[in-house]
Amino acid sequence: MKETDQLIFSEDKDNYLPVFNRYKIVLDHGNGVYAWDNNGKKYIDFLGGIAVNVLGHNYQPLVQAVAEQAGKLIHCSNLYYTQPQADAASKLVKLSGLGKAFFGNSGAEANEGAIKIARKYAHSINSEKSQIITAWDSFHGRTIATLTATGQPHYHEGVGPLPEGFDYVHYNDIDELESMMSDKTAAVMLETIQGEGGVHTPDGDYLKKVRELCDKYQALLIFDEIQAGIGRTGKFFAYEKYGVKPDIVTLAKGLAGGVPIGAFIVTDEVAKAFKPGDHGTTFGGNPLACAAANVVLDTVPKADFLQQVEEVGSYFKGKLEALMKKYPALIKDVRGTGLILGAELSSPEHGRDIVNGCLAKGAIINCTAGKVLRFIPPLIITKAQVDEVMNILDEVVSQYA
Repeated sequence: MKETDQLIFSEDKDNYLPVFNRYKIVLDHGNGVYAWDNNGKKYIDFLGGIAVNVLGHNYQPLVQAVAEQAGKLIHCSNLYYTQPQADAASKLVKLSGLGKAFFGNSGAEANEGAIKIARKYAHSINSEKSQIITAWDSFHGRTIATLTATGQPHYHEGVGPLPEGFDYVHYNDIDELESMMSDKTAAVMLETIQGEGGVHTPDGDYLKKVRELCDKYQALLIFDEIQAGIGRTGKFFAYEKYGVKPDIVTLAKGLAGGVPIGAFIVTDEVAKAFKPGDHGTTFGGNPLACAAANVVLDTVPKADFLQQVEEVGSYFKGKLEALMKKYPALIKDVRGTGLILGAELSSPEHGRDIVNGCLAKGAIINCTAGKVLRFIPPLIITKAQVDEVMNILDEVVSQYA
């Protein structure tokens, strides 16, 4: 380890708010699905910046678009029009089949905007229509409203009082949802696939039934696709896989391939709830971020790209299922679709140990919800690279089986 690494660790400890359980490596650069640390050690990256680097590291069309735009105009405020923003919004509206898009800087901002416009729209129907229903084990962000929407109580501790009007149901339990809804329900907000909560996918026609209940009670259906969207399931929007269309969908993470951006897209009917001055942002939708987003939006939706995600994802899931059969006492479940996959361990005892073991052998993976090994790599991975990671994972897991 270089002396500079120790200096960085020390500088971080002295100056940075201690909110991350960081791993003891300093990443320096990347290319494709690989990254290198400050000491020149190579890693295969199957976390992708937590589902962000959808086109991998150092993807040249993205690098060139950002460099070109930086040389022209980085920021000009949303008081003026720019071509990159107009193009990005047009592409999202066309891809979603919805009506209007808005850009922020993050997933939390996108979800804040979705909650805000849903409440505003519901108020136009009935001034008492304000309830937002979300799911236990969900994750919607770290701002006060979005962490309230997040159905994980430990995020709520010590930051109250929290905003009113949020209720929670168990994901995939349609009867519980129906019992919670009424004419005062403004919206049901669900991750199409729960990511941070442990890679939980919808059962059967669950999402279709949620859509029916929302229609019944004049409630909006919001899909949070911040992690599961942008081609990760083999469809550009995960909801396409389940044959259900929302009233609002939120995106972030991979939307600009690593440049900070968030977006929410709404139907034309919902869009009527906002007039000039009702919402805004200083940096959201700036030309630099939108130039990067346009590269992603011109690349990921292509049929051959999405087909590759499905094929490699299916191959990867099969390999994880084979590992579960090999170590049944350690791995209890494998779930997910496309390139959002999880392998649930029998207990949380070895989750971080396995992640550290893989890191030591040159593979970047993640453990979420305490005991779910989560794989959300760049969408450009190959079957050979899946094998590369699986060989490392098998070697590490064998130590704890």
